[in-house]
Amino acid sequence: MAVGSIMVTGGAGYIGSHTVLQLLLDGYQVAVIDNLDNSSATAIQRVRELAAHHGPSVTFHQMDLRDKPALDKLFASTKFDAVIHFAGLKAVGESVEKPLMYYDNNVVGTITLLEVMATHGCKKLVFSSSAAVYGWPKVVPCTEEYPLSAANPYGRTKLFIEEICRDIHRIDSEWKIIMLRYFNPVGAHPSGYIGEDPRGIPNNLMPFMQQVAVGRRPALTVFGSDYSTRDGTGVRDYIHVVDLADGHIAALNKLSDPSIGCEVYNLGTGKGTSVLEMVAAFEKASGKEIPVVFSGRRPGDAEILYASTKKAELELNWKAKYDINEMCSHQWNWASKNPYGYKPSESKS
Repeated sequence: MAVGSIMVTGGAGYIGSHTVLQLLLDGYQVAVIDNLDNSSATAIQRVRELAAHHGPSVTFHQMDLRDKPALDKLFASTKFDAVIHFAGLKAVGESVEKPLMYYDNNVVGTITLLEVMATHGCKKLVFSSSAAVYGWPKVVPCTEEYPLSAANPYGRTKLFIEEICRDIHRIDSEWKIIMLRYFNPVGAHPSGYIGEDPRGIPNNLMPFMQQVAVGRRPALTVFGSDYSTRDGTGVRDYIHVVDLADGHIAALNKLSDPSIGCEVYNLGTGKGTSVLEMVAAFEKASGKEIPVVFSGRRPGDAEILYASTKKAELELNWKAKYDINEMCSHQWNWASKNPYGYKPSESKS
């Protein structure tokens, strides 16, 4: 895509902020929409600083996607060439407890966005989907052709949105949509200036581990030690967040390909890493011991889950560059400089 104006929903979040930075460095004008439910405006300020002279090219709008009049007003005032859509709630456990909240926020928010985009003739979209749409596949690596079946309400919101995208493209071929299914995002910008800052108890391995390393939590709980894997712990495909951000730029470029309709790509490394292998790599990177407490398997957790990335490598000309040692090193650089995320150190909330 020729450099233009991009809207990024959820752009103050973990993956969103890293992608906004890459967009700015590539010369794009970026408008970030975020309701700051699980993110921080400080992330955008830091992105501006990292982007140096490109920093003024980003504007920030605190807004909920379900606020149709506000969204409509923004589209009326700016001609966007495409939208990258990250905004959404993403905690699996919370989605099981509060399914209606997830369907309202994720699905209704996306429908509102698509309606407003159509009204203003902006029909190019990169959607942040998830490997959660595969449920728990019996064979790995997962290819894009796998049957879809989500194991929880969070995953179902991603699956429903994918189906909505396929449906609108089916009846209006002007839509060009790329849906990116990514696996386990980790790491941080090499500067250590932006990274993951989850609210409350982290749901994922890496932010939990970093909170143990900086002394915020006493030990890491590992769910399941009796899987049929190398060391008995679950195996996942961890991907560096900067590689993921570059994948979104590659998808954006692909939208200018006349042959693109509604397409889906996995973004991962294509390699599986066990929980204990990740713990060892993080201990090495941080120089900190991570005490581990083993607990029973979590219901619905897959034993082994990693991506086939051949399609993205071939069609998007994209490939993950960072290995797990670099992921852990960059994560620790962020965590050691920002032990309480974007909050001041004395604030422990």
